[in-house]
Amino acid sequence: MISIIIPVYNHQDALERAVVSIEKQTYTDVEVIIIDDGSMLEVNLQSPISNLTLLRQENRGAPAARNKGLELAKGDYVIFWDADVVAEPEMLEKMLHALQKNPDASVAYANHYFGKKKMPGKHFSTKALQHNNYIHSTSLIRRKDVVRWDESLKRFQDWDLWLTMSEQGKTGVWIDEYLFRVDTGGTMSSWLPSFAYKKPWSVLPGIREKVRKYESARDVVLRKHDL
Repeated sequence: MISIIIPVYNHQDALERAVVSIEKQTYTDVEVIIIDDGSMLEVNLQSPISNLTLLRQENRGAPAARNKGLELAKGDYVIFWDADVVAEPEMLEKMLHALQKNPDASVAYANHYFGKKKMPGKHFSTKALQHNNYIHSTSLIRRKDVVRWDESLKRFQDWDLWLTMSEQGKTGVWIDEYLFRVDTGGTMSSWLPSFAYKKPWSVLPGIREKVRKYESARDVVLRKHDL
């Protein structure tokens, strides 16, 4: 069984689209655990998914919501499915197949779209991962290999997760297909394009402060992992 853990704060419409895309999955041995992080959403539990749980908690952030879902998970595999993710129907089936074909791998990850922009992955490399993250949080992980999320981090929590797992000797397998789309109406929509982090753009008013916060958060992760 695959445990699908969805942390959500507001974004009612996005959550509904995510759940619909789960209902359309060709792999159906799943449980869905929705953690409402203090927003009191009106979630329709009359879903074709028979094994669906909604848990509400006070607002503590996405990492805490994911950890709560992990505590409840009963599956052999887990996937932290962001509420703004809409997947292709074959996504879970293809990720599971990739792990079954690669028994030494702990996580299966794929390319995705961020809005209309293509976000390709790459073959797993710890060295490359130490420079930049190329694995989205919506990836399938063996339950026995997953680690808890660092609730103290405000950004780059997924990068930290993969770095922690790689330091424990865990590896991943890349599926070179675009298997899901991230809607751009969530928190990621405030991210800047890559050129904005370079001069002269990075010192412009309105951009400078966002770049500073980005670099500060990145440094926190780098120091944590002695990079």
